[in-house]
Amino acid sequence: MGRTLIALRLALRDLRRRPAQSLLLLIIIAATAATLTLGLLVRGAADDPWDRTRAATAGPDAVATAADTAALRDLARAPGVVEAGTPYPVLSTTLRARGAAVNAVAQGRATAPDRLDRPYVTDGRWTAPGTAVVERAFAGALGVRPGDRIVLGGRAFTVSGVAVTTGRVPYPSASPGLVWVTRADAARLEAAERRWTMPLRLADPQAAPAFAAAHPGVRSAQDMAAYATSELRLANGLLLAGTWALAILAGLCVALLVGGRLAEQGRRVGLLKAAGATPALVAAVLLAEHLAVALAAGVLGLLGGWAVSPALTAPNAGLLGTAAAPAPGPGVVAAVLLAALAVTVAATAVPALRGARISTVAALTEPVRAPRRSRLVALSAGLPVPLLLGVRVAARRPRRTWLAAASTAVTVAMVVAALALHRDVARKDAGAAGPDFVPGAGNPVTERVSEIVLVLSLALLLLAAVNAVLTAWTTSLDTARPAALTRALGATPRQVAAGLCAAQLLPAAAAALAGVPLGLLVHAAALAAAGGHGGAGVPALWLAAVVPATLAAVAVLTAVPVRRAATRPVARALSG
Repeated sequence: MGRTLIALRLALRDLRRRPAQSLLLLIIIAATAATLTLGLLVRGAADDPWDRTRAATAGPDAVATAADTAALRDLARAPGVVEAGTPYPVLSTTLRARGAAVNAVAQGRATAPDRLDRPYVTDGRWTAPGTAVVERAFAGALGVRPGDRIVLGGRAFTVSGVAVTTGRVPYPSASPGLVWVTRADAARLEAAERRWTMPLRLADPQAAPAFAAAHPGVRSAQDMAAYATSELRLANGLLLAGTWALAILAGLCVALLVGGRLAEQGRRVGLLKAAGATPALVAAVLLAEHLAVALAAGVLGLLGGWAVSPALTAPNAGLLGTAAAPAPGPGVVAAVLLAALAVTVAATAVPALRGARISTVAALTEPVRAPRRSRLVALSAGLPVPLLLGVRVAARRPRRTWLAAASTAVTVAMVVAALALHRDVARKDAGAAGPDFVPGAGNPVTERVSEIVLVLSLALLLLAAVNAVLTAWTTSLDTARPAALTRALGATPRQVAAGLCAAQLLPAAAAALAGVPLGLLVHAAALAAAGGHGGAGVPALWLAAVVPATLAAVAVLTAVPVRRAATRPVARALSG
């Protein structure tokens, strides 16, 4: 108990002495926890709007469409069908409203509610002679509401209400948009095509996909649900993929932060051990301070993700949703907090244990870990001074070099994947044009995807920038004495600064080159998981610009810590 209290007191004192580093760690872990929270909440909310709407509309298990009612009457007697609704006419026609002219699908319905596939009116009232009810998502795109006038199939109607249904996928996932009128009014509309539709109730609703596959012209409720909730499922996939990338970057950030602290506090570790602290106690102090921050960051990320989740869990306008944020359940809370702690432990344990095991004398007199010599160090002897210093700094700290390279590779890969996804979205938006779509109305599916990609890209770039700065900072701390000795032997501050910058740019160049094909693979895997194929592709010029843009960003981010390390007085560096 006494050692635990000592470890906690030392950890809290370290946090108070270095508020900037603690705040940085808090932000890193909180961003990852918030993204994971969003992904889990979106996944949990994906099915709710469809199920809620299906219950309110007496949704069918399957919907059959045919050119005549005779085929539908035969299907109503098929094995497995326990109830069939009255067939109703479906017309392909045109609609004009508020100066826009688009194609539309008109259904002729009875004025009394049906037992099966009963649209739920969310505003106004159900259709009557001379009036029309517009599917809610389609009405939103058109900008119409109850009381407005529209022209459908060459005849004028008053919009009596807007409604939702699960007998057809909402607009724009299904186009053209849907309008309901009475059967008598439907018979008088001008139409390019007339067909008949019949809702079905099956003995086994789970067998609807197999029933649809065995009967042409039949579509299962499961298939329609997948389309209706596609934006939520895609958002969930993007968020969880982004969470993995953020978790990797967060772990790398924590590892670099711990390495920098050990390089900065090597003498303090020696003093603790000289005062009687065991290696286990020293490691416990380092772990405790980071775990405390990770726990607080996990709670903040959980609350932050919950607060913004309504913006992403809101369903398609054609489904019934709720404005309340979905409360995280015990499973979500446990998953987020455990993930925050796991990332921190995984990144902290190895450097903390390595630093704690160093001998007391070595900790008091030398950096925490002696540099390694490699073949690259020997081969760099003939290089110009800046490149010689850069190669030797990178080669003598291989772990840090690999961490920096991994951070850059992950970031470049996700940026390339985001560029490819942006091209896919642009191509989808370009395809969502023509007479079946309302001119000027946005596509909520692609808009939501674009927003998520933008947010994730900014978060990834922020963590990658933090990683670059931390790498340069830890390198400058670790090479303070070697840099001072180099200057004492005749090197100029500019040469030392160029060498330290080269130590960051060399692994960044290799990582950027590896990140481009990795990002294309990530995009291809995401397309395959979503059931798509043959993405729009990224222009070669964009891919070619990724590597120099990455090197320029790393050079700018590392300029300040590198310059400070190169211009530090030699006497102070050698005596510190």
